[in-house]
Amino acid sequence: MPNRTDRLITVAALFLGALPLWVSRALPMVDLPQHLYLISVLHRLDDPTTLYPQLFAARHALTPYLGYYYLVSALNWLLPLELANRVFLTAYVVGLPLSLAFLLRSLGRPTWPALLALPLAYGDSFGWGFINYLAALPLTFLCCGLFVRTLTEVSRRRAWAVGLAACLVAVLLFHVQAFGFLAVGLPWLLLTTPVPEDAQVARFVDRVRPRLAALVGVMPSVALFLAWVVLRFGDAPDIQPGAPWHAWGPPLSPQNLAWKGFEQNRAEFLQVLANTFHDGSDRWPLYAVGAVALGGWGLGLMRPGPRAEGSVARFRLLGLALLGLALFFLLPFDIRGYVYYLNTRYAHLAAALLIIAMPAAAPDTWRPLRLAAAACALLLAGVMASGFRAFSREASEWDALAAATASRPKVMGLVFDPGSRVVRFPVFLHSAAVLARARGGVPNFTFASTPHSPLRYRDEAPPTFPSEWRPQDMRWDTEGDWYDHFLVRGVHPSRVFGARLQSDLVIVEHAGSSWLVRRR
Repeated sequence: MPNRTDRLITVAALFLGALPLWVSRALPMVDLPQHLYLISVLHRLDDPTTLYPQLFAARHALTPYLGYYYLVSALNWLLPLELANRVFLTAYVVGLPLSLAFLLRSLGRPTWPALLALPLAYGDSFGWGFINYLAALPLTFLCCGLFVRTLTEVSRRRAWAVGLAACLVAVLLFHVQAFGFLAVGLPWLLLTTPVPEDAQVARFVDRVRPRLAALVGVMPSVALFLAWVVLRFGDAPDIQPGAPWHAWGPPLSPQNLAWKGFEQNRAEFLQVLANTFHDGSDRWPLYAVGAVALGGWGLGLMRPGPRAEGSVARFRLLGLALLGLALFFLLPFDIRGYVYYLNTRYAHLAAALLIIAMPAAAPDTWRPLRLAAAACALLLAGVMASGFRAFSREASEWDALAAATASRPKVMGLVFDPGSRVVRFPVFLHSAAVLARARGGVPNFTFASTPHSPLRYRDEAPPTFPSEWRPQDMRWDTEGDWYDHFLVRGVHPSRVFGARLQSDLVIVEHAGSSWLVRRR
């Protein structure tokens, strides 16, 4: 059991891991402006000083993403929205190693390796702003630990089963793809985890009985999963070959699946774990974690500690890691119209499990290794905080544009250059949502048009070009006429509007690489 010193080391490491979230005003996450916009709408759906009541309505159905939006909206009653969101993200970053520690403890292993997962809280999924999936990851590892405890702790089996059922449903309320891993991970744990009653019984039926609580705990989430996924895949797809955000064919048809080859996935595996900054500085904490993990593996093999697991059970974590890797290498990248960035998201999950799967070393090595893991967290804090602050200075252009935006605006985002000088991701893609949220208006694109959102448009969505990635496809007569504000980034507005910039439109603000254009 960790003593007071070990706990202090752990708390310091967790503090350092979450510190980058609090040192800058803006976070470099592509979809974050969209998420914050929808949470603002959800929180102020009846506010007559905004456009929200006339454009949006609640989607009265259980959907993935519901967990994140409603939790942050609830926090928004106590805290400003962006602060509430940082609290939520902090819970995710801290929850990732804590949930892994719970899993390790459930397996009878030392918990210090969980701190090595802190750099994995950032990276590709964080940069894209897949917050719902990120939030599901700690819950996923927590489910694995709860499943093991439901099998092995006889005196509290029912309590653990109830917790397992609630946790699995919570995973689904955040993101279905995390539940996809559990669909293969929990059966693996069921097959490889012995229960105390096995020593007293021989018949198959008697061996099944003590495992029933764990199986019953899975049932509510399985029913919910089937209701969502099977029914959705059973709907007639809106097939539009070649159109963005639409199915190109039947759900699992070859024309609707986008694949990456094995070599591309192999080359990208380590890259997506730490790919935030152009200068590659965020790779150094990952390298440090790799070095400590290799040292832990070496010590575990050369100086093994006491083993609480049997000859089969000791491979449970490694098996989970290999299952995560299999999902990364074998699944398609997109199922068009249904799931995007499918296989890539499993990279961090697999890497976290692979790191903590090391054999336990002798107990006298645990504190030095815990200190080494905390040193990795210190390096992570320095690198990520510096990069986030640099991005925040760049993103300050949003402040000037928002100050020049009128109340209740209809903002069309024409983002020809969504890129940043600091981060690798197209973090300015959804700039229009920043201005619309600041003034209670609406951008030309929101996630309310997707079925996983807890909000929907009351009538038709605002007219816009087919993909926010292709502003050059905008047509003034069918789309532009509806808007009174235009955010142009990457090219001068004269190249977009031509003569209209003299007659009907005027540039009211220029900041960074962006211009705000309004009707006269």
